[in-house]
Amino acid sequence: MARLGGKAPVLKYIIPAACVGLLVAGLLANILWASSSSSRPSIISYWESSEDSSKVIPLIETKNFNNNKAPIAREKKNSTPEDLSVPLLEWEEMVQAPVPRLDGAAIQIGNLLYVLAGYGTIDYVHSHVDVYNFTENTWGGKFDMPKEMAHSHLGMATDGRYIYVVTGQYGPQCRGPTAKSFVLDAKTKKWSQLPPLPVPRYAPATQLWRGRLHAMGGSKEDRHEPALEHWSIAVKDGKALENDWRPEIPIPRGGPHRACIVVNDHLLVIGGQEGDFMAKPGSPIFKCSRRNEVVYGDVYMLDDGKEWKQLPSMPKPDSHIEFAWVVVNNSIIIVGGTTEKNPVTKKMVLVGEIFRFNLNRMEWSTIGRMPFRVKTTLVGFWNGWLYFTSGQRDRGPNDPSPKKVIASTWRTKLSL
Repeated sequence: MARLGGKAPVLKYIIPAACVGLLVAGLLANILWASSSSSRPSIISYWESSEDSSKVIPLIETKNFNNNKAPIAREKKNSTPEDLSVPLLEWEEMVQAPVPRLDGAAIQIGNLLYVLAGYGTIDYVHSHVDVYNFTENTWGGKFDMPKEMAHSHLGMATDGRYIYVVTGQYGPQCRGPTAKSFVLDAKTKKWSQLPPLPVPRYAPATQLWRGRLHAMGGSKEDRHEPALEHWSIAVKDGKALENDWRPEIPIPRGGPHRACIVVNDHLLVIGGQEGDFMAKPGSPIFKCSRRNEVVYGDVYMLDDGKEWKQLPSMPKPDSHIEFAWVVVNNSIIIVGGTTEKNPVTKKMVLVGEIFRFNLNRMEWSTIGRMPFRVKTTLVGFWNGWLYFTSGQRDRGPNDPSPKKVIASTWRTKLSL
């Protein structure tokens, strides 16, 4: 007892000193970790939970519109150097999609928008189709995709009944592409298989033109290297008329995430990028790792099948727009996307503008802003209204970097 009592004054000072030391060490470690992690963007920063909205800066106020309860966008002005100075259009929020989607695909047939695949989170991909009815403002008619079909970064086109799906990425994270291709009869909701593309491709530019299904560009098997190859196959009423794809004239500039449009018997490819995320070497889950990307606004046209012609470039470089377009009154409308990364922070920069390419004048203009910046949005047009749904939105008016994967659906009256 006497011996223990004699050491008590020493313990009285040692224990508090040890606690202080641990606190200081922890604080220093936290500072060092934060400084090192902020020096380079992480894939995690691009994949915030789609369900966690606690950190999302609120951007809109709501008011009644035509005596209904739909929110109308009244956002503060975007204020970053990447934003173009154009007015915010009046947007009405519609019913949400059943699930959030990033890098999904969409095709409009009549008053229905068929929405396929896409990421729910970086570790989860959708393998079904949801259908939005423009007339009734409802989502419904969910049905499954084939088990062997890609889950994101699809190439897709339609003839008004049959939806042709070409290659894409199979699985979550940054897994590689598949060469398998399919066709959906939208009337019966039955799937059948098409001859596979000669090699797997990731996000190829895809369109029907002169009785042939064309697929070109995209990224190669590593997900990063741009591809220039261009193939086509004859199709009719949902069936391939040939056993194999034939080579066509290569596209002048390769890469994924481009709009591919046929209008006035011309085949146009708009925007896109060179490079993309790759799987981290040795990762058993193909964990995404960022690589250098070059976003561009180039526009190419093929009108005789023999030579690509370059048309005026977009108002600014734009990518992630493969299903973000519609054709209205002989004009191509492109909604949102991504542009060149921030030169200081190196973060991805989202686009919040709506661009118009007037085919009569062959010139671009910027016609307005979205309620927020968003990439890989899915776009349709019905009865004078421009619609968009899904994608990944920004962090707020002062931060154009990506945050939340969304399920919201919006529309604005479009008069050209």
